[in-house]
Amino acid sequence: MSDPLARSPIRPPEPLIVLAGWEVSGRRAAGALTLTDCTPLAKVLLRAPVGGQAAGELEVPLGRARRNAADVLVVGSGPGEWLLLGPPGQAADIAARLDEVASQVSEAVSVTDLTHGRALIRLTGPKAADVLSAVCGIDLSDAVTPDGAAFRSSLAALATDVIRDDVAGVRSYLLHCERSSGQYLFDALLSAGRDLGIEIDGFTPPGI
Repeated sequence: MSDPLARSPIRPPEPLIVLAGWEVSGRRAAGALTLTDCTPLAKVLLRAPVGGQAAGELEVPLGRARRNAADVLVVGSGPGEWLLLGPPGQAADIAARLDEVASQVSEAVSVTDLTHGRALIRLTGPKAADVLSAVCGIDLSDAVTPDGAAFRSSLAALATDVIRDDVAGVRSYLLHCERSSGQYLFDALLSAGRDLGIEIDGFTPPGI
């Protein structure tokens, strides 16, 4: 019996294809402003004391995001919280590495796989900040929120983790929210970017 397909809460536009066990859209955008459902990415949350031993091992402060030696994006997403994002199918490996860290420190640490419980969207393009500005009141200038910045804010009245993660020098944001709100946020961003020529681009691994 084949393994069941994993599905995002965001409806993928046709054509549909299967990548890394996930049903995703095979659509390819031609424009400069794109919106991609990146829910298939591995998402693991670590909770540990601020300034503790585990935090020191991660070496990523609150409000920042940086790739580690395994090319996993480590995000200081909240006080005492770190979100780790990796390629599809890597959640167990990421969690195992964090469990190893937890076993070596003398403090309370929890590791939770959020992969199927959260939605993740990538907004990319020179006008990406213009789209976000239509649904968010945060200053998105380079001086305030440069590449590698991370913050939690309200996007279209929805609590969202926002991570600036530029791709090949092009402005890009990863937007992380509860699974039940994924479709709403995706539609809100499409609406906000309609006059700017936003297009849906299907997920392609590794995606991070």
